[in-house]
Amino acid sequence: MVCFRFPSANVLKAVGLLVASCCAWYLGYLFAEVLPENSVEVAISNIQSIGEKPVVRAPPPKRQKCDHWVACPPETYAYRLLSGGGKEYLPKICFEDELMMGEKKNNVGRGINIAIVNYDTGKAVDTKIFDMYEGDFSGSLVTFLKNAPQRSILLMSTHDDGATKLSEDAKKAIEALGSKEIRNIRFRSSWTYVAGKGVKLPDDLQKEKINHSDNNKNRYSGWPAEIQIEGCLPRNLK
Repeated sequence: MVCFRFPSANVLKAVGLLVASCCAWYLGYLFAEVLPENSVEVAISNIQSIGEKPVVRAPPPKRQKCDHWVACPPETYAYRLLSGGGKEYLPKICFEDELMMGEKKNNVGRGINIAIVNYDTGKAVDTKIFDMYEGDFSGSLVTFLKNAPQRSILLMSTHDDGATKLSEDAKKAIEALGSKEIRNIRFRSSWTYVAGKGVKLPDDLQKEKINHSDNNKNRYSGWPAEIQIEGCLPRNLK
């Protein structure tokens, strides 16, 4: 009688391990041939992202006309005026998102900077600088204001000194446009002003602001700090 002897347990484990290894290799080879090259990386990335909290990012703020924080309503003009500050920061006059006067346009300087805008079109008519420290330019400033056409918006901003050689006639001409502060302007005062010629501006509109150099002793070594005014001008004024 012939007896059959079964393989030992160790031999069976070894054979099973060999078969499993061969199957694993074959399946890996098969998947590598069938799946796209980046599918494994994508799968791993997806697994790693499970449980992560989604990052919610606020959209970047939309830029408004003349760099306003809040958009002006429809049927209004946006305006923003900055006076000069110290020696280096020059004035800037913006109307309906157009830079009328500023360092980038190389058309601002010491004294009183004035831009004239056609109210009905919102477009610049003329711009000019009047040095009030050297020379006599008060007479030409008065002429410039008198020659501004009717239905104009006049935007004024100082840099450094707008008062030393500002004559009485010039003060009266600016005062006639509605300024409340022109007689308070002193050496190196910061001053900004928006006026209408042949156009009555709303009473609640921000139109004028002044600050004096002696109020800024800790800034710019006695030079005046910049100030600004901005607003939304209705387009349907009479």
